[in-house]
Amino acid sequence: MKTLLLKKDEVRRLIGMPEVIGAVEEAYKAFNSDQVEQPDYIGIDLPSPRGEIDFKLGYYKANEVISMKASSGGFVDNPTAHGVPNGMATIFLFDGRSGALICVMDGSLILGLRTGASGAVSVKALARKNASTIASIGTGNQARMQIRAINEIMKIEEIHAWDRHPDTLAKYKTDIESEFGIPVIVANSKKEAVEQADILITTTRGKGSLVEADWVKPGTHIVAIGTDQRGKQELDPEIFRNAKVVVDSIAQCAEKGETWHPLNKNIITRNAIHGEIGEILLGRKPGRERDDEITIFDSTGMAIQDNTTAGKIYQNAIANNVGTFFQFFEE
Repeated sequence: MKTLLLKKDEVRRLIGMPEVIGAVEEAYKAFNSDQVEQPDYIGIDLPSPRGEIDFKLGYYKANEVISMKASSGGFVDNPTAHGVPNGMATIFLFDGRSGALICVMDGSLILGLRTGASGAVSVKALARKNASTIASIGTGNQARMQIRAINEIMKIEEIHAWDRHPDTLAKYKTDIESEFGIPVIVANSKKEAVEQADILITTTRGKGSLVEADWVKPGTHIVAIGTDQRGKQELDPEIFRNAKVVVDSIAQCAEKGETWHPLNKNIITRNAIHGEIGEILLGRKPGRERDDEITIFDSTGMAIQDNTTAGKIYQNAIANNVGTFFQFFEE
């Protein structure tokens, strides 16, 4: 048995956003259908100026693939000191029947694509059907990916954007308007952006609440992406008090997600979490039930999303003869 190596440019050619959205929907449904084994992920914080490295492991019974992703971020000196990006990801795929390593692929695009797709899946399930205006708090790579994914499933009329870095914000406006033709309105404040939102996307590495409860209008759907570890926070915990809270994984979000903050302050209990998004996609629980509901999707990211997405890329690579095989095991 040979192992397939897929580099970043090859991964880019092997999958598009619509297929990733389908893979993420499959992942969420599988997670709530006893098709997945997914241990708690491990994160290691390294001393400054280094960042963090996370390891996520998942087994999907339906495709007999075990995936392991190693992803790093926040290594600010990497480009100058080491000649590599400040964030990287690698995915390993193992055959669940033999335990053999079948594929090593660049995971940096998958991380961005599947996280963007998760926001789009939540919009399909939870946003108002007439939603048309997006507010983006944070305008980095993942903010772009959210727009790329959501644009596949709805018509976005305009985006109100805020970022603490004016240069990043200006580049976001230029990039989004040229790629999608969607008007981007640069907000003078976070409050100004949030008050316009039908759909609010938060994609920062925030360390405190960036969005206040009284800014959020009735009917808003919030896609909370930035908080995946203790110590990170983007939302005022009071927003959760009267919202419909949906998560990717209750176990993860209650310990490491945005939902941890209102739980920790006793603003809500675990029983107040409406459910996991896979339950809504399977029809076991309702999604949005009223136009004036505030809905929150708290996404910490799950190994099964990497598994289904990378598994599809591997299948596409085999079918299209893309990548390089090498002999990793010897009898």
